[in-house]
Amino acid sequence: MLRKHNVLKPLCLREESGIKLPITNRGEELKELAGVARSGGLAIVFGRRRVGKTRLFTHWIKPQNGLYSQAIEAASAIQIEQVMSDIGQALDTIIVPKTWNELLELLSLKKGPTILCLDEFPYLVASDASLPSVIRRWLDHRQPEQFTLVLSGSSTSAMNHLFLNRAAPLYQRARKLLHIEPMSYRAFCEACGIPLGGMDSFTRFSLVGGIPKYWEFVEPRATALDLADELFFGRSAFLEDEPARILRDEKIAGLPALSVLEAVGRGAHRTSEIAARIGTAQTNLSHVLQRLMDASVLARSIPFGESMRSTKKTCYQIQDPAMRFCFHVYSPHRTRWHAYAKAEKEKLIHDHASTVFEDYCRAQYPGPHAIGKETSNLILFAMRTAARWYRRSSLSAFPRPKNGESKIIWLLAGNRAACIGGLAKSPLKSWMFPCLVESGSP
Repeated sequence: MLRKHNVLKPLCLREESGIKLPITNRGEELKELAGVARSGGLAIVFGRRRVGKTRLFTHWIKPQNGLYSQAIEAASAIQIEQVMSDIGQALDTIIVPKTWNELLELLSLKKGPTILCLDEFPYLVASDASLPSVIRRWLDHRQPEQFTLVLSGSSTSAMNHLFLNRAAPLYQRARKLLHIEPMSYRAFCEACGIPLGGMDSFTRFSLVGGIPKYWEFVEPRATALDLADELFFGRSAFLEDEPARILRDEKIAGLPALSVLEAVGRGAHRTSEIAARIGTAQTNLSHVLQRLMDASVLARSIPFGESMRSTKKTCYQIQDPAMRFCFHVYSPHRTRWHAYAKAEKEKLIHDHASTVFEDYCRAQYPGPHAIGKETSNLILFAMRTAARWYRRSSLSAFPRPKNGESKIIWLLAGNRAACIGGLAKSPLKSWMFPCLVESGSP
């Protein structure tokens, strides 16, 4: 089911450039948070850095006079002091708490409906490992009625460990676990004021992905090449060190993880290929690959028609389009980039966009569909989740329409199903985009 895209009151994101991007495609998340606030209790919100959690919180709690504090990386005493400086005025007390127990006791005295958001919660736990147990005890015995506590974090692995691990003190204590996901291509076009369905618009989307913070750099009249120069290859480029920051948030350090990402970005997608590129045994990669998948940095794909138990043909791909560009184009070509001709630069960007487009197409049909289903602009044959097609075949994923037709016929797997794939090896044609948009894709 396609998600409805709700556009709320625009808020200024980058005043120095004059660009105002609206909050887009977050209507469902706001409804979920509003539902938690009505009943009170604990809510867990997680999502990767720069996906828009902080802005979502501030937009949500402002009309409700909620409390918000973003944690800092410091000693526990300094963190408590920071929280009190952020929310102390609303507590109406002169008491200065020295421990988390004392701070929670002050919150117990709060009367009436109250919302408190503690952002970057893993920073607090890193300084005081007993904090989850303290919060659990407070929730069980001292939490006031109509009090809503929202704990948020950007580290996927840390949030999973704190709230989804069966041994964790706060396991199954939350009324709602809300994952803030990257937004869609349609939301990107709506927020940036770019026409939907053009090849150039999707190419620009492939450089920034669904991360709203990156959209601030998208100028409506700029080309994809201009955007790549500003974000990656310019002086003090914004995304130059972004992969290192994301890995640091996930507590993934050292050369093995970076080496794996470099190998995957340069075309080694199978375990055997990755091991050969970095000069190690395949058995040495299982731990680092699992950590990268747990952090949602890498994604594993199984060929269409293959069993999940089969590992020989398993492929790995960098999930985030911007990070994929960083290891696929920026890292291998950054030294020679300014010496390349314009056509050569555009080809590198174009080849990267085709891999993102392939993932985008498969994501439109994640579940089963009836064989032979036909709409006005799309013929789809599928019985299972769309996946890559690895078998040697002369089938064409996108036969070019003739005589003005705009229908797309997907690959058939024998006489039983179909898959969406193979686009990374196919030229990205401008006629593909109108067809896909006309078929009702998000």
